[in-house]
Amino acid sequence: MTKPASAAATSAAPCTSLFSDSGSLAQKLVEAYLEVRNETERRAASLSPEDQLIQSMPDASPAKWHRAHTTWFFEQFLLAEHSKGYKPFHPDYAYLFNSYYVTAGPRHARHQRGHLTRPSAEEITAYRRHVDAVMVKFFQGAGEDALAKLVPLVEVGLNHEQQHQELMLTDILHAFAQNPIPPAYDPAWKFPASTRTGEAWMTLNEGIHTVGHSDDSFHFDNEKPAHRALVGPVKIGRHLVTNAEWLAFINDGGYSTPTLWLMDGFATASNEGWQAPGHWRQIDGEWLVMTLAGLQPVDPAAPVCHISYYEADAFARWSGKHLPTEMEWEVAARAGHLNDAFGIVWQWTRSAYAPYPGYRAIEGALGEYNGKFMVNQFVLRGSSLATPSGHSRLTYRNFFYPHHRWQFTGLRLADYAT
Repeated sequence: MTKPASAAATSAAPCTSLFSDSGSLAQKLVEAYLEVRNETERRAASLSPEDQLIQSMPDASPAKWHRAHTTWFFEQFLLAEHSKGYKPFHPDYAYLFNSYYVTAGPRHARHQRGHLTRPSAEEITAYRRHVDAVMVKFFQGAGEDALAKLVPLVEVGLNHEQQHQELMLTDILHAFAQNPIPPAYDPAWKFPASTRTGEAWMTLNEGIHTVGHSDDSFHFDNEKPAHRALVGPVKIGRHLVTNAEWLAFINDGGYSTPTLWLMDGFATASNEGWQAPGHWRQIDGEWLVMTLAGLQPVDPAAPVCHISYYEADAFARWSGKHLPTEMEWEVAARAGHLNDAFGIVWQWTRSAYAPYPGYRAIEGALGEYNGKFMVNQFVLRGSSLATPSGHSRLTYRNFFYPHHRWQFTGLRLADYAT
């Protein structure tokens, strides 16, 4: 099989468009739609029906559910509302595969998604094929003016599915990591190589910069409006923190030194028994890590991965540094000063996930997409090895709760400039 990590895992700069530059609008929509939908199936291809059912924790979802939910999204928000006479594929699927769209109706409890032995993985495949065929026919039969009005909605749907493509890999990796005989998602998978060129630190002098999305290319509503922000003076680490640096933190008692931790973080680490990043385990004195290729020795040169905000903050304090703000990260990345800003690990910032000045959620059910989560979470920037091609950009604001670490999350450091 082909490797699960997409082209984004090796690219130095993000791609900002899913659409080709030539052809009719209908053709562009069909091509972009099928490319994204086929990528989901490619990522699921090596999973057995049993693999697709498992839900290893409440924060994760079964691969089968991801495949169905992304299909329901197009059925609910495009076909049901814009394709005259369309009837849902199955009357129960809206209840089973809605996620958190309260406006769209009742839904099955998130933590019980792994209980859904039916419909089967094969039935979900049939569901996807049905909706795909109707979507393609709809694109080909609608006029250019009608399609032009729907482009923003289609783009949301495609980018939404790409988010779930990444979750499919992080969720199955978490499930496989619980297996006492650790299986491999792809035995040929390799962790992307990192870059260590240039000086260790770059300095941002004090200045006012525009941050946020400022053009008409696709973006989520939480990336706007673009606004001016005071940034610096600050030094930003050019490189990602490595496993070797993290091992030094472990060996120096980093996980057992309460003065390094936020109170909630130390309580979480203690209650959960954290002694190392997620998916790490020590066997006969050797640190190993569960990867998409199965259990592998920890590579000291590779960027550290699967760490929570709490751990990132504690490591930064142990280093005598701190985490950058998301504004500092964006300004430095826009200037090209950061190695591996994209394609290896999402990078924690110390910025709370909150609305930008002047933010307004979009109208309707899709207004629930981002805005209602703007509390108690932190922003991560960049992208990861699991992020699909075309889904990265400088202004992208990923966000997770501070205890989360099953994602491909790492860090770079910042320091006060003198």
